[in-house]
Amino acid sequence: MSDRPSEWDKYLLGSVLFISLLIGGGTASGLFTDTLIEIAAIVSAAAVFSQTSGQRIPRPVLWLLIFAVALVILQIVPLPAAVFNGLRPELLFAVPWLGEEIRFRFVSVGVGRTIECLLYLVASAAFFFGVLRLRTEQVHGILPFFFMGVICNGLAGAIQYSLSDDIAIEGLLPFTINAGLFANQNHFAALLFVSIPFVVYYGLFRGHLLSGSLGLVTLLLLLLAAGSRAGVLIGLAITALSIVFLSARSKVSGFSVLAIFIGLSAYTIGAWSKIDAEAVDPTFGRGEFARTTIEGIKENLITGVGFGNFQKAYQIYEKEGMIFKKYVNHAHNDYLELAFEGGIIAILLMFFYFILLFARLVRIRRDPLQKAAFLSVFFLLIHSLVDYPLRTEALAMTFAYMNAIIFHKGFADSLAQENELIEIDHNGNKLSVPIRTSS
Repeated sequence: MSDRPSEWDKYLLGSVLFISLLIGGGTASGLFTDTLIEIAAIVSAAAVFSQTSGQRIPRPVLWLLIFAVALVILQIVPLPAAVFNGLRPELLFAVPWLGEEIRFRFVSVGVGRTIECLLYLVASAAFFFGVLRLRTEQVHGILPFFFMGVICNGLAGAIQYSLSDDIAIEGLLPFTINAGLFANQNHFAALLFVSIPFVVYYGLFRGHLLSGSLGLVTLLLLLLAAGSRAGVLIGLAITALSIVFLSARSKVSGFSVLAIFIGLSAYTIGAWSKIDAEAVDPTFGRGEFARTTIEGIKENLITGVGFGNFQKAYQIYEKEGMIFKKYVNHAHNDYLELAFEGGIIAILLMFFYFILLFARLVRIRRDPLQKAAFLSVFFLLIHSLVDYPLRTEALAMTFAYMNAIIFHKGFADSLAQENELIEIDHNGNKLSVPIRTSS
């Protein structure tokens, strides 16, 4: 009988991540592919939680997600109508039928969309907690599933860009594929640049310098081909920081790091040619979206308009001169959109998350995988200033996995064990003697 621990939970959660990267690239609401991913994530996490585990879930993170779920639930609970007096514009209130008095109202101006967002949040949180329950070697073991998903997207993108600049695939998924396996080229670019720190990690720490370098070059070329200005800039910055941030503790020679930087300099020339002054923010652009969204936040600061209802509520704040055939479906700034939809509580929860994230940076500075995950999360959060990447299941599950790496307590426990030398005294007792490790 083998004492080897089971690995099925790793394969289960890894498969969910891989599937999300294959079919979770849509941004529209009500996609059946998103529902399948959410169900798979919740069921898989429940199966993992049915097993005993020695891994602990950090209490602050647990409370953060509990409050986040509670906030969404509060938005779909009927409350006395008098509570809303003076808290939001009359245009956002439902019109009573034939003078009938409305006694109860919802915080959300679109309950169906908020319920959809609740399922989205619960699935991402369940996947996050499921990964936190795994052993550290299993968390490492999910990385190949992530890489397989990135490779599939990269191959799809390479085929598209080799055929035409504007090829679109319809009928394969319930949304039009425009870049890789994503509906949006910016979100495809986001997947590419969050992969860069992990590719650098594999090259520097796993002894795969050649394959890691080839993978890095491929990712950077695909970023250029995707044409996302934000993606090109972030790809450039994240590559430089990954090499500097991670190479300090690696065994790779300085010559190899220098060679990578020379290649990165050549990439900078190509990147600069993709970023010109044209249409970075035209009159009908992200600046106008932000100004209009901020007006909505001011008038709905206490309650918000309900998660998933940005498009519906945004319209009442739009200027007449900004109404065109194409409508605004997102603020292109996730923080403003979350503040508009969730109000002051959502803003406080975002600040709480940032505090937890940067406080964690102090503790993960010795583990290269956690440092790579931090870089990916950090730049994905930066990208969220000008886009909405986390509104896709593919990137939401990736984000949950990377946060699980950052907040997983098993890495710190493993480091503590590595810093102890076990000795046996003359009575056969084990003694733990602390030793210093090179930094």
